[in-house]
Amino acid sequence: MTNLLSSRYLVNTLSIAALLCATNTVAEELKPIDEIVVRADFRPATLQTTAGSLTVMTEELIRARAGQHIEDILNVAPNVNFASGSSRARYFQIRGIGERSQFSQPVNPSVGFIIDEVDFSGIGTAATLFDVEQVEVLRGPQGTRYGANALAGVISVRTTPPTDARGAHVEATASDYDTYSLGVAANSPLVENKLFARIALQRYKSDGFMDNTYLHRSDTNNRDEFTGRLKLHWLAGDDVTVDVSLFHIDIDNGYDAFSLDNNRNTLSDEPGTDAQKTDAVSITVNSELSAAAHLVSIMSYADSQLEYSYDEDWAYEGITGCQADYSFCEYSSFDQYLRDRENRSLEFRLVSSQDGKIFANASDWVLGVYFAEKDEFLERNYTYSAGTFNSDYKTRNLAVYGQLDTAISDRLTLTTGLRFEQWDADYDDNNNLSIDNDEALVGGKIALDYQFTDDHVVYSSLSKGYKAGGVNTDGSLPISQRDFDTEYLWNIETGLKSSLLEGRLSSRISLFFTQRKEQQVKGSFVILRPGMGPEFIDFVDNAANGENYGLEVELNWQFNEQLQLFGALGLLQTTVEDYVTPDGVDISGRDQAHAPNYQFNLGANYAITTQWQARIELEGKDAFYFSNRHDEESESYELLSARISYQQDNWNVALWGRNLTDERYETRGFGFANDPRDNYATGGYQQLGEPRVVGLSVSYSVN
Repeated sequence: MTNLLSSRYLVNTLSIAALLCATNTVAEELKPIDEIVVRADFRPATLQTTAGSLTVMTEELIRARAGQHIEDILNVAPNVNFASGSSRARYFQIRGIGERSQFSQPVNPSVGFIIDEVDFSGIGTAATLFDVEQVEVLRGPQGTRYGANALAGVISVRTTPPTDARGAHVEATASDYDTYSLGVAANSPLVENKLFARIALQRYKSDGFMDNTYLHRSDTNNRDEFTGRLKLHWLAGDDVTVDVSLFHIDIDNGYDAFSLDNNRNTLSDEPGTDAQKTDAVSITVNSELSAAAHLVSIMSYADSQLEYSYDEDWAYEGITGCQADYSFCEYSSFDQYLRDRENRSLEFRLVSSQDGKIFANASDWVLGVYFAEKDEFLERNYTYSAGTFNSDYKTRNLAVYGQLDTAISDRLTLTTGLRFEQWDADYDDNNNLSIDNDEALVGGKIALDYQFTDDHVVYSSLSKGYKAGGVNTDGSLPISQRDFDTEYLWNIETGLKSSLLEGRLSSRISLFFTQRKEQQVKGSFVILRPGMGPEFIDFVDNAANGENYGLEVELNWQFNEQLQLFGALGLLQTTVEDYVTPDGVDISGRDQAHAPNYQFNLGANYAITTQWQARIELEGKDAFYFSNRHDEESESYELLSARISYQQDNWNVALWGRNLTDERYETRGFGFANDPRDNYATGGYQQLGEPRVVGLSVSYSVN
């Protein structure tokens, strides 16, 4: 904790938990904590036996936190952060590694983001949570399974699958800032014992928590989000199953999030938009070829139309009462980025079955081939451009991979994985810039896990991830900075997973050390243009190296029949090595951007009666740099949340609140000159996180 206030919150939370404990004796026979199955790897496995650091956020947790979007639950996962600079969390960082924004330049993500096998890396606005079964966060490079988009890790969202039972679920929520949502999910067999379907529809609307005092509006930073999904599960034959996911996402949010006064009152005369419309499909076919192996075939396709626009000056013309001339007064401009992104993938994976083990019946195996293609067309309209800027960025990935899981003994398993990937990227724009980038990339891992008792698993791993190089698109950059090199990452990790007290206490502890080679560093420099305000030249460069190391701990304890305690802690140290910014500042040895030194989550669930439940939760995060370009930092913070719910038959009613102490905290920030009222003196500007929000959710289920 960094101050007395945060210490008081923590003490109060622990005191409440202790008081609840004191009023109940531990029952002699308690149910163990439910096992959680992880599905983001090649084979389903339980959370406690998977050799790696990962967090699973279940449907129950999403409901308990009144989660509408993934940004509402990510703080549960240690050493996972996100960057705003948009209406929703769109970019993610795992262990301090990940992108924070995108403007004109193409982006190759460091953190993979997947929804039902469809790749949404870099466009996380689509991460709505209604009817989501669970979210899995895999920390560390996933070079064998996911390849180029998984340098730092992967976030995988799995929506609720259809079953053979008939049922429906309706959920409505109302909360502060004229916020409401209505969602309906229904499940039904279409053909008895053959074909099952599930449909989910939800609409979410909110005015947002910013007020535009110039336009006298409270909805310029609003949220208007619709999600529709249709899922099918088809038992096509005795040995063949087919799963289909169809979804339509329509996000039409406002973007007016920055204030010249660093408060919740904006002065923009041209508020922006943060919108995403996506139509997507994934088809997974699982075929039992023999008793030795089965074939998994996965096809996905997504077409996304995106708009990201904003009032660049964050003000209105005439704010200083003089003529618009940057030399003396002010400027006014609007920036708009329209993207059409189309991505498709095809994967075939042979997976061994029990009778297919090799090497003296000791090794399970996986062999696969993967092809992906992405085409992203950009149209930029900017007040001070001579005309519309257009660019087209195409990438193609062809990979082959394999993995062996070898039982050296009854308790010791060796995992070896390797992936070869051919990466091709072509960039063209209407400024006559054309760059082709073809690379052969290699990643993989070696891991040992030892189950020294039935309740304890220890593991160690060495893994390698990679992130392809790319292009910087601004014509003012020197030729030497028009492209940048591939980054490689080596990660050493060791961990212990335990199940204690007859399964009522589970713990997961991991230590990691990461060495980044040719670390890709996002930066920018500012050009002051008379009469036109500042111009930001964004680019990516390579620093020599970077180091990231830390600790991750997660605990879940069913203390007695009524009380469950949980907590998580992430400690992180990061450095940038041998890097000088374009402004001539040597930031070698400084923390990497968006990499807080600690994060924590602590809470309790208490069953007051069989119908009444209460939950209290405290989460916190250390300060972190917003960028590698400047010295602006967030402040550390602690957020207190609570929920009380009542269950009667098929009805559930919950009163909940987030950030109950209404703490001010920041999710994105910049350092530059943008306020004409102080003659454009350089200053720091922050995007604020969610204030105190109290809401009521009502749901009804029919089975």
